[in-house]
Amino acid sequence: MNILQITSLLIVLAGAFGAINYLYLKLPSAIGIMVVALFASFGVMIVDLIYPALGTADAVRGIVLDIEFSDALLEGMLGLLLFAGALHVKLSDLKKEWVIVFLMATIGIGLSTVIVGVGFSWITGMPLLVALVFGSLVSPTDPVAVLGVLRAANLKKSLETKIAGESLFNDGVGYVVFLVLISLAFPAADSHGSTFSGAALLFVQEAVGGAVLGIVLGWLTFRVMRRIDDYSLEVLITLGLAFGGYELAVYLHVSAPIMAVCAGLLIGDIGTKHGMSAETRQYVDAFWKLIDEILNAVLFLMIGFEVFAIAFEWNFLLSGVLAICLALLGRFAAVVVPVLMLKPFREFSKGVVPIMTWGGLKGGISVALALSLPDNEWKPLILTATYVIVLFSIIVQGLTVAPLAKRVGTETETS
Repeated sequence: MNILQITSLLIVLAGAFGAINYLYLKLPSAIGIMVVALFASFGVMIVDLIYPALGTADAVRGIVLDIEFSDALLEGMLGLLLFAGALHVKLSDLKKEWVIVFLMATIGIGLSTVIVGVGFSWITGMPLLVALVFGSLVSPTDPVAVLGVLRAANLKKSLETKIAGESLFNDGVGYVVFLVLISLAFPAADSHGSTFSGAALLFVQEAVGGAVLGIVLGWLTFRVMRRIDDYSLEVLITLGLAFGGYELAVYLHVSAPIMAVCAGLLIGDIGTKHGMSAETRQYVDAFWKLIDEILNAVLFLMIGFEVFAIAFEWNFLLSGVLAICLALLGRFAAVVVPVLMLKPFREFSKGVVPIMTWGGLKGGISVALALSLPDNEWKPLILTATYVIVLFSIIVQGLTVAPLAKRVGTETETS
């Protein structure tokens, strides 16, 4: 199948499954689409067991593998999704919460990676460096999943900013940590970071370079948009920034996710205030919300179908179930340690730790990173465990975090 046929199929299925969810399941849109896709996948497998001569499972598996989920997300959809998410986070709000966001996106990611990695190595006998790679790919929260399920929670602004900002930045930082650990665990796949000094240089290059590139491109785009008053052209310019900036970051070997977040934050705050008319702001906002919703639906559809890519072995599935506990423990440490570090200087409501721990949803980014691993004896186990964690996170945590947030997130928080 060519790219147009694959895209058409995904959009048709997303629309059809979205309608099924809306009419019958009535789950949150993205989660409902993923659940229907998962049921459809299991249905195909059951048909294949009953009528193996039809070869339905192999045919669908071939289509799923043709989509190349990892490339489609990491080199295509991710830039648009992160840019769209960052557009709606205001720098003025983020400035008030930047310390806790920074600590959770740096120290928090490191703690979670170590806890999950060491625990998974102990459970499975996997080499520690390889297990740390697994820890790094399941530690970042997915901003697409997090922001999608918390929209209806009606959180206080300060808590909403913490969750949104941290999910956007820890995704970029987590991706950089993943690249660094990959270079150490599988040096043949990436020779320039195979030593610790090379890995440290790679981290600085990716993280700092991505932030600088995003700010520069966002500022240049803002300067151009200030001189234009044509909403259709300005929408096109923001789309060009998201697409072109992401690809430029990949070409320059700097962090494309961090670039997308920084550019989106700048355009979403300074750009909308000083570079757009009221009409343009309305159209830009509506356009990117629509892009976010469509890509969100397609992404969760693809997650549901990726069940064809995992290995159904009981020991792998059991390791995945145990890894859920490790991922939750790592997420708890990633939240509670920064909160405790700042306790002497500010107060937090009791709802911050449980909401941010349970609301740290894993999503398509973790699956994409697992699929992007170089082929090795541990990849099937890592992919299966990652998929189990993501399914639990999206379905169980995703369906319960909004009620939890409504119940405990309305308490007063003072800075």
